[in-house]
Amino acid sequence: MDLVGLLITIIIGAVAGYLASLLMGTKGGLLRDIILGVVGGFVGGFVFGLLHINIGLPFYLGDVLVGFVGACI
Repeated sequence: MDLVGLLITIIIGAVAGYLASLLMGTKGGLLRDIILGVVGGFVGGFVFGLLHINIGLPFYLGDVLVGFVGACI
């Protein structure tokens, strides 16, 4: 993975983790949100793959949604 891909992953993870922490009512800071969102992206990708769900939203919105759902799980 190149530097740009890593930065995009961190940004998407931060957004997904932040949204999940708002929904779940938890507090933990930026680093926790990033880790939660990135791990949530893996979990959400696995679950969505098992269920054969394809999110076709433009401009990484689908990735944020999958990370958000995975982080909430």
